[in-house]
Order: sequence, then structure tokens, then C-alpha cells
Amino acid sequence: MRHGGYLSLGPHGFHRVAYTEWGERDNPRVLVCVHGLTRNGRDFDVLAAALAGEYRVVCPDVVGRGASDWLAEKSDYGYPQYMNDMATLLAHLGAESVHWVGTSMGGLIGMMLAAQAASPVERLVMNDVGPFIPAPALERIAAYVGLDPKFAGIEELDAYLRDIYAPFGPFSDVHWQGLVRSSVRELDDGRVGLAYDPGIAEPIRAMPRADVDLWPIWSGVQCPVLVIRGERSDVLTAEVAEQMAASRARVRLEVLPGIGHAPTLMSEEQIALVAEWLSE
Repeated sequence: MRHGGYLSLGPHGFHRVAYTEWGERDNPRVLVCVHGLTRNGRDFDVLAAALAGEYRVVCPDVVGRGASDWLAEKSDYGYPQYMNDMATLLAHLGAESVHWVGTSMGGLIGMMLAAQAASPVERLVMNDVGPFIPAPALERIAAYVGLDPKFAGIEELDAYLRDIYAPFGPFSDVHWQGLVRSSVRELDDGRVGLAYDPGIAEPIRAMPRADVDLWPIWSGVQCPVLVIRGERSDVLTAEVAEQMAASRARVRLEVLPGIGHAPTLMSEEQIALVAEWLSE
């Protein structure tokens, strides 16, 4: 595993985007893995290590998360900026074509990029997200994003995360400890917080509490797509997932039993599912 970064431009200046990288730098097969709303690229450590023999795997921290810069103007947090940052990443890597694995927000970024003319996204995995998100799911997420809780130590943070991330499904002890470590932001007063800018919530709170309908964008995606749905997910409903699968021939749907939003892609079974589909 290596760490890297690059400068990207937003409406109010430049900011640095960090990433972790696995596999050979000169491998022309590039896999980009992008995380969910409050997470970071280290969520893909297990998947990236498993696929590093086949790909150059790059896992960015979307701006405002992980080791990437926080934006001074919080209203800039949004998909236009995220898409620009990811396009800049591909230019930084010299990648003319990529495979893409995106969890939740990362899946939407991938969908939006794949829908563009002459898109470099050749295969897309959308992990527990689709082109329609019900308002109740957005309300649930908005209730905890941006609260910026502070904790006396890792033990308190661990307990908080176990409640928030219960829908992710079961973890091995090793995988859970890795997720907790990557969630920590050390504070000046000796306490710890979460590894993202609470300001990412400001644009979300400004949105009307209504369903998000991105079906017109989905209609522009022409590459093969693997849709993964947690059986208990409230973000990607069964109806929407089935509509996605029925919309064109090159869309495959896999439902993971007993899991909500969102599958971690850390278990052997989930990694095998992604690896086998990418290699088809």
C-alpha cells in the first residue's frame, strides 16, 4: 500500500485530494474504489489487497474526508466538485479507462461519470445505491451526518460506530478494528472525533426533504453494471434495484441477505463476487 495525493480545483481555489494505492504503478488495468458519504478510501483496504495482483487499485478520500483537505466554503461539497476531483484523479494517474467500485455516494459519483459522453468508466459496481433514493433514507442519514461528536478515546468512538454502522452487517474483529482506526480524527484537546468535515452536511441539510430521482442520469450509463443490494437497505429499495436490472441487458443484480446499507465488501464472499464480475 502506498499513499499519494494531488491538487484539484474548485470554485474557491485548489484543494488536495489524498488516496491510497495498491498494486503495480505501471499496470494499465486501473480500478478506482470510492467510499460512502462519511467514510474514506481506507474502507477498501481488504478489497484492494485482494485485487492488487490484477489491478492498480486507487482508493481516494473524497474531499472533506480522511486525509483530504476540508473545503473552506461548505456549499462546494457536492457531486459537481466530486466529479471534477475524480476526473482530475484519472488525469493524475494517466488512466484512459478504468473499472469503478463505488459504495453509496461513491456509486453515484461513478454513475454520473459513466453517463458522460466518451466516459473512461468501462465497468461499474454500484454498491447499495441507485438512481432513486427515498426521502426517509435521506432523513435517516441527515440525522447523524455533521453532528461532529467528540469522544474521550477510541473505546467511546467504537461504541458510537457500532450503533451507526450496525446495518453494514457482521464484521470480523480485524475488519472492525481497521474501520475504527480509519474513522479517527485526533483533536487538539486530546479527544478524538470522526475523520470527516462536519461541514459536508450543510448542503444536505439545505436540500428539500424529498425523494432524489436520478433516472435520467442512469439512462445515460452504457457500460456493464453490477448492482449490489443489501437485503435490508433503505437507500436502495428492492423495487429500484429490480428496475435497474430490468432496464438493460448488461446490468446484473446481486442481493446480499441479512445486510442493510451498505455492504462492506470485506468478506471473502463479497470480494469474490466483485472480483469475478470485474473479470468477466
